[in-house]
Amino acid sequence: MDVEQLTAYCLKKPGAWADQPWEDDQVAKVHDKIFAFLGPESVGVKAGVDREQADEWLLRYPDDASVLAYIGRSGWNSLRIDGGIPDDEILSAVDTSYDLVVAKLPKKHRPASVRLSEEGPGAIDDSSV
Repeated sequence: MDVEQLTAYCLKKPGAWADQPWEDDQVAKVHDKIFAFLGPESVGVKAGVDREQADEWLLRYPDDASVLAYIGRSGWNSLRIDGGIPDDEILSAVDTSYDLVVAKLPKKHRPASVRLSEEGPGAIDDSSV
């Protein structure tokens, strides 16, 4: 998988759109919140509800996952897309990041086609999509 394929995957999410908030930095947002930082060799994602949960990525992929600078304490990681993390796990991480970000949005800003699952915050029921 390359960054173009990953970007396309991100932008297929309900309500997702591309932004360039800083020079040479691409992100995917839902409403006004970033759910993926799209770099040439990595993707930054909300990898867990907290740092402890996000650290599971660091343990499983010590050579390809790292704490994202500045916001890592809030559960954000950088995952290398051309390394040892399988593509399906990268896509799953993007899904989780999107779900966690959407769950924190006020209901009026959530995409109409996305309903929160009964499983609680961070779990999205997209069966209606």
